[in-house]
Amino acid sequence: MKTFLPIILGTDANAYGLARSFHDEYNVKSIAIGSFPLKETQNSKIIDVKIVKDINKEEVLIDTLLKLGKEYKQKYDYLILLSCAEWYTNPIVNNMNELKKYYILPFMNKKLKDKLEDKESFYNICDKYNLDYPKTYIVTKENQKNINLPFDYPVALKPSNSTLYSKIDFEGKEKSYKIKNSKDLKETIDKIFTAGYNGHIIVQDFIPGSDDTMYVLNCYSNKEGKVKMMCFGRCILEEHSPYGVGNYRAIISIGNKQIYENIQKFLEKIHYIGFSNFDFKYDYRTNTYKLFEINIRQGRSSYFTTAAGLNLAKYLVEDYVLNLDKNTEYNYNNFLWLHTPKKLLNKYVYNKDVLKKAKTLIKQKKYAYTLKNKKDNSLIRKFWIQRIYNKDYQTFKLYPPKKEDER
Repeated sequence: MKTFLPIILGTDANAYGLARSFHDEYNVKSIAIGSFPLKETQNSKIIDVKIVKDINKEEVLIDTLLKLGKEYKQKYDYLILLSCAEWYTNPIVNNMNELKKYYILPFMNKKLKDKLEDKESFYNICDKYNLDYPKTYIVTKENQKNINLPFDYPVALKPSNSTLYSKIDFEGKEKSYKIKNSKDLKETIDKIFTAGYNGHIIVQDFIPGSDDTMYVLNCYSNKEGKVKMMCFGRCILEEHSPYGVGNYRAIISIGNKQIYENIQKFLEKIHYIGFSNFDFKYDYRTNTYKLFEINIRQGRSSYFTTAAGLNLAKYLVEDYVLNLDKNTEYNYNNFLWLHTPKKLLNKYVYNKDVLKKAKTLIKQKKYAYTLKNKKDNSLIRKFWIQRIYNKDYQTFKLYPPKKEDER
């Protein structure tokens, strides 16, 4: 078999999950690049971390990647470049002509990326392909004084362009907001625009429901734009701190034939390439799954897919290294992925049926943590990883989920 080296941009749990997928399947060690070290990828036997100052600047990132490409292309047949965040993906797509001299680049073109990345543009595409999403109202700097919502409060609010939003800061900034009345809506919008945000703002009908009404889908589309893997899971616990709201802490993989059919058709019609990650919420008022957004990469919790039996790295390697064209695989296996101590499920998973299912999977040993890895289990690593997970006791105490919570 030809040799390959995964080079992963990011040093967080997402990066470790990708590196672990490669190591689980091929016993390959990855390189992770970031601006500062994180405990998730430190003291690891399966990943080497390179810290580069100002790596978040496009010119520094591309210069670093070109130098690494020249160095490692002499040692490996293939270099596989992967991103764990939008601020890494954007420069890659902007400079694909230079980077493709050295790297396998499982990414779509810039035009499609920009359309999917902006939520307003994405919802327009959803209309075209009949994908259901929450009722939506667009706020701009021009119409912010004359907002006339076609739905009632409470509402959900989030920036349309998350990249622009990440560049501003202000007191009370959150990833997304639940707004209870017109006064709070006006104040939140004023804060965002005053802080320097230049994009549009999405206001949506708030879909009621606790954490267990959230769902996530991970997919892989090959270099021909054909979907080769799909894994659908039900979130049973989320983080609720202001900066971490929406980050999944526990997922049960379940599968959904209709979701698979609809999203596969969509991805193949737009000729999507690479990993994709979708967030849904089940609306019990209409018995429908409402699509919130697409991430043009694997999600932070994407190791749940590998843990369920569909190894993320395998589809990529089969596509670009082995040139195999296998049938599409759809997950229907029930498996519990955790990014929090098991004990917290008893306290914060409010749906009794869901909690019972999680406990059954734990009893059957059908569960896994991204960062707890028997093949990467030094004493110092075990100490720090347990410390990472134990922080959730305090986080959930300060920001406990409510029964009809955030989104």
